[in-house]
Amino acid sequence: MNIEFMVCLVLAILFLVIGIIFSFLKEEGAKYVSGFSTLNHPENYDKASISLDMRNQCFTYALILFLGAILSYFISAIIAIPTYVIWGIVFFKSVHLDGEKAFEKYLIK
Repeated sequence: MNIEFMVCLVLAILFLVIGIIFSFLKEEGAKYVSGFSTLNHPENYDKASISLDMRNQCFTYALILFLGAILSYFISAIIAIPTYVIWGIVFFKSVHLDGEKAFEKYLIK
């Protein structure tokens, strides 16, 4: 087994476990999302949707990394590089520097 396969697999399992945790926590999972605790009025946000979206993001990351691990195991270890690039693009697309802006779509009207 190559190291690229192992890294992809470990990261995929980690994101899968985090996604499962968010599935079980439901609304309580929102308080574990980065930046949520810094909001001025967290009660004005849909916590269930925040937790659901975080769960879906983690499952998406896990899927990308599982596919990368499988392809790097059966085809070539070099396949892991595009896997990390794709995961990085998807991951940093969801990163926001401003907490209020990050959660504005979850604001209860």
